[in-house]
Amino acid sequence: MKILTANRLTDGEAVWFSAGHVWAETIVRSEIAVDKAGEERLEAIGKAALENNQVVDVNLIDVQLVDGEIRPTRLREQIRAAGPTNRIDLGKQARPDISRAA
Repeated sequence: MKILTANRLTDGEAVWFSAGHVWAETIVRSEIAVDKAGEERLEAIGKAALENNQVVDVNLIDVQLVDGEIRPTRLREQIRAAGPTNRIDLGKQARPDISRAA
């Protein structure tokens, strides 16, 4: 399973392409590709967003579902999804109830 991630061009915020077909600031509702066709579709979306100067550093990343939650398999992507590791009062982990954010 893979999802599409990038950084928003305007402010550098890590974003994920959501099932709602928008770039979201949390990984919670990311659109998941379960086959090659889904991966190719997400890649095309990422390429178009890059060409339209919406995002940079576009990547498909490996994820797994753990208790119904999307979890990146690589540590780098886990950190991008949560925020900085040195201060939990900053970044995405400091936001109120991120589990419901889009």
